[in-house]
Amino acid sequence: SSPSYASFASSDSVFHHVTTSSTAMAVAAGEPASMASRSPTEQIMWGGFYAAGLIGTLVIYGLLQQRIMQMPYDGEVFQFSVFLVFLNRIAAVIFAMVMAVLHKEALENKAPIWKYLIVSASNVYASTCQYEALKYVSFPVQMLAKSFKMLPVMAWGMVINGKSYSWQDWCVAMAVTGGVTEFLMTGPTSSPSDAGNSAKGFVLLLAFLALDGLTSTMQERLFKQHQASKFNQMMYVNGLSSLVSLFTLITTRTFVPAWSFFFSHGHFAMDVGVLSASAVGGQFFIYSQVKEFGALVFAATMNVRQIVSIVASYINYGHHITVLQVLGLAIVFAALFYKSYAGLMGAQAKSTAAPSESNPIADSGKEAPASGNYKAAEP
Repeated sequence: SSPSYASFASSDSVFHHVTTSSTAMAVAAGEPASMASRSPTEQIMWGGFYAAGLIGTLVIYGLLQQRIMQMPYDGEVFQFSVFLVFLNRIAAVIFAMVMAVLHKEALENKAPIWKYLIVSASNVYASTCQYEALKYVSFPVQMLAKSFKMLPVMAWGMVINGKSYSWQDWCVAMAVTGGVTEFLMTGPTSSPSDAGNSAKGFVLLLAFLALDGLTSTMQERLFKQHQASKFNQMMYVNGLSSLVSLFTLITTRTFVPAWSFFFSHGHFAMDVGVLSASAVGGQFFIYSQVKEFGALVFAATMNVRQIVSIVASYINYGHHITVLQVLGLAIVFAALFYKSYAGLMGAQAKSTAAPSESNPIADSGKEAPASGNYKAAEP
């Protein structure tokens, strides 16, 4: 769940809610804010296009996650979640290589391979825990649980990178955590395929949060220390992630059974293909929106994506929701939108006070919030 650029994504963290390591890459690399030279109408049109593309691809991705992990194919439920991570990483490597060539980025590794490998391993097992959790808890629970990433990422940031956070950051994190807790405590949370063991799903989500927070923090540090370009880092982290996934499949003797399931269920193969394509498409829209409009616009878009994904899940799969759970959702998203709004207002104030003219929309990402970062995990 997760779309680092390593695979998505997804993490990509508080990817889904606050900022991205890919943003730091774009800013540090001094990429031109080409959108600033466009007319306001063009900016609105391109902004709408990127936002719609990002939300659309990730909503499809989320719905397919549920379909693949929770619903049977010809009476048989798919069990090999690492296989999905493997295929998504392969697709992401191809995408990264193509984009690196198009952007004339260096293909040789900028950091020691062992450092990429640490990020890759935590990334793979974070994504695996996310998929496995869907066997025991519903997709809305999984999606909301990602909001808990705010506290782990902030904690890892303090321990590893020596960061400090404002009282507003802590208030937002606590409000989000409280809202998620209320949602989990006041209504149904189990997966449609759960056999009464949703507690195992929560343990897997906690493991996902810890690993995902570590991945995003280590990836941010990797970039700062070695100045790896966006697609170079994405290429190596995804490449090594695919090898870690392959090693896991082979050592657990699930490589052959996973491919057997793939070739014996045509609908499953089609769903997996669309899943990987939507993950790669999401990465393209994430990169484009972050580059042209910045981390704050991206964070706001991801907040909308969460709402749309949860609503689509309730409609498509008929999940039951209580009034108190709706209240919990309202608390979570009110806190997240406040964070995005405060960040945008702060960025506009700084751009207005700058001596040179700047565009507050296209340049709004130059001040990235300090609540987390997006990396290469599942979205």
